[in-house]
Order: sequence, then C-alpha cells, then structure tokens
Amino acid sequence: MSASGGTKAIVAALGANLAIAASKFVAFAFSGSSSMLAEGVHSLADSGNQALLLVGGKKAQREATPQHPFGYGRERYIYAFLVSIVLFSVGGMFAIYEGYEKIKHPHQIEHWYWPVGVLVFAIIAEGFSFRTAIKESNPLRGEHSWTEFVRRAKAPELPVVLLEDLGALVGLILALGGVGLALLTDDGVWDGIGTLCIGVLLVLIALVLAAETKSLLLGEAATAEDVRKIEAAVVDGDTVTHVIHMRTLHLGPEELLVAAKIAVQHDDTASQVATAINAAEARIRTAVPIARVIYLEPDIYSEAEAAKGSDREATPGGPAPHPTEH
Repeated sequence: MSASGGTKAIVAALGANLAIAASKFVAFAFSGSSSMLAEGVHSLADSGNQALLLVGGKKAQREATPQHPFGYGRERYIYAFLVSIVLFSVGGMFAIYEGYEKIKHPHQIEHWYWPVGVLVFAIIAEGFSFRTAIKESNPLRGEHSWTEFVRRAKAPELPVVLLEDLGALVGLILALGGVGLALLTDDGVWDGIGTLCIGVLLVLIALVLAAETKSLLLGEAATAEDVRKIEAAVVDGDTVTHVIHMRTLHLGPEELLVAAKIAVQHDDTASQVATAINAAEARIRTAVPIARVIYLEPDIYSEAEAAKGSDREATPGGPAPHPTEH
C-alpha cells in the first residue's frame, strides 16, 4: 500500500467521523435516543482510531538505530492493533452496555427529526469516506476479492479504514431501523435493540481486525508471487544454480527481509561467489523493490540431501519448498 493512498483514506475518514460524532451527540441531547449516544461514541472512537493510524504512520518513518537496526516499520502494525482494541472496548462494549440498559429501562424518543436527520447526514458522510477508501484500495486489490484483500494486505491502514467505514454504514442503518421502529411502535425498546446490534457488530469487526493485525505483528512472509519472483531472480544458471531454502519476513508494509541459502558451483573461487551474490542481490531488488534487507549464504547443492524430501529442517541441503497462497 502506498503511504499517500492510505493517508488520503485516513484523513477522509477522520474528517467525516468528527463531523458525524458532533451531529450525533447533538441529536442525542435533543432526542434522548440511546442509538444516537452509541453511534456518537462509535464515531468518536473511530476518529481516535484514525488519529492512531496517522501517528503510527509517522512513527514508522523514523530512521533505523543501533537498538532497532531494522527500523520502525512495524509501528504501523502496533497502532493498527491498538485500533482494534479501542473499537472493541470503547465502541463495541459501550454500545452493548447502553443497549442493555435501554432495553431494561426504555423511554420514548423526543424530537424524532433530530436523530433521523442526523442519521441521514451520517450515512451520506460515511458513504463518501467509504467511497474514498474503496477508490484508494482498488489499484492495490487488483483481481482479488475484498475478503482476500483484507486478509493479504501487508499495510494495515486501508483494510482498517474499509472495515471501520463498512461497520459505520451498517451501524447507521441499524440505528435508523431502531429509531424508526421505536417511533412507529411508540416503544423505546426497539431503540435499545438497535443499539445492542450496533455493539455486537463493532465487537465482531474489532475481532477481525485484531486477528489480521496480530498475524502481521507476529511476522508474515512475502506473498507467494513475490517469493516466486525472488527465487527466479536469485538463480542465474551459471554461478548460482539452486535456491536450497529461503525465508522472507515483512519488517514493515514496504520493507522485506530475504534470507536464503543458495547453491553455487563447487569449483568457483571466493571472488566469483561474492560477485554472483552481489549480482543476485541486485536482481532481487529489481524484481521485488521492497526487498531491502538481503542475506545470501552460499553452499553446495546436495542431491542426496534433496532426495530426502522437502522438509527444510531435516534436509538443509535440500530444495526450497514451493510457495503456497495463504
């Protein structure tokens, strides 16, 4: 994900959520609707989340230090994980509590035009934010489905904004339904039910975000496509004949570590091997520009070891396993 694309989507979402949060709290003050209060807290939490993403993006740009020699790229993952916690605790749990209280102690909605008007405005504003996130994501999504994009993306910002905006739009529809039913039936319990549904929705989205960002925090490998490109770039058919085994790891959304044991000719000189390694590193960076940290270890390919199987631990001299999609 390009930093500019992610920042544009975050700023659009932040502006929309701040305006929506203010309007929802005003509507709650005039109408007493718990759906409005839950939605106001939801928008406020979303605004805080977008601020966290911006802070994480800024901190991730710091230069590497002796204490952190691989840089601070993973700060973006940490702040994205904090977003899921905020969304779960502040947004989801508060809405569930407020919905439960409203169901136990319902009251009529006053000045119905306030919550209805604000919800219509909020749906339009969130729709604009969601459209911006979709527009910025489409070039990166390619031919993948939206589910695959959220699961495969190495940069967390756009998937986070997409899920937040989707949750906000569905939540607004639930709030509008709860307020509408409360007005039609003259029963405030429906307002509480709508609020409860909003809380459950936010908790589910928070859990999805937490699971995806946890995987990034633990350290994900390069995509199968990038692995194939790297393997093809390493082998020159002359000095470097095989990739014996290889590991890749994302140090950040736009920085990849590559470590590989490569097979060289047994009668090559040290100078020839060193030249071949330098050339292989250059080919890797051309094929996969985000591969910025590369360690290549020369070795002699062993047919006997390769015949034992593809287990990288049992056969250190064997072939690298074929990459699979995940």
